[in-house]
Amino acid sequence: MKNILSILAITTAVGTASAQFQINPQAGLAFQNLTQPGEGQDFKAALGWQLGADVRFGDRLFLQPGAFLSRNTTMLTFQGDSAASKEELELKTTNLRLRALVGYRIIDSYQFDLRFMIGPSYDVILSKKLEDESGDAFNSGSFNIEAGLGFDMGLVTLSPTMTFGLSNVFKDNPSISNVDSKYFTYGLTVGINIGDDDAE
Repeated sequence: MKNILSILAITTAVGTASAQFQINPQAGLAFQNLTQPGEGQDFKAALGWQLGADVRFGDRLFLQPGAFLSRNTTMLTFQGDSAASKEELELKTTNLRLRALVGYRIIDSYQFDLRFMIGPSYDVILSKKLEDESGDAFNSGSFNIEAGLGFDMGLVTLSPTMTFGLSNVFKDNPSISNVDSKYFTYGLTVGINIGDDDAE
């Protein structure tokens, strides 16, 4: 997490010297799943939400640090020895995602931009709950690689993203040591651009 905060500080300092910058507050949907279910297990993403903002520094090539608060829901199904023993649980997490992306404007025109972004992010898991359980079996954070597209249409932005977790979801506990699941999240946000990326 310290590395992510250092990157955010550096990109902010570099960007302050740039004449071209934008602030991009956004809100939208999040669909968080877990990878690699074990035998007799099934994980399925449910609807969640996210709210936050990016700051972009630069022209065609740009830096994009940001912070987002999200509430995620994942349905976990565990199959017992018989169909009657199947158990379905709802995992809810509240995350603060800090990200430090690098991007490139593939299309850069006055009224329409198409951006590609990629870089690291870190999820600070503020709360986690598995139905009536506290979620103590889960780690408190996750390093990720994040990639996405940005469509800028005047003041309005649309941004689909994918986030690939690099950290294990579950703690190093002997009872679940064979579970190697990681977070995988789709996101879609709508926002507004404040600032002028076409400034000279």
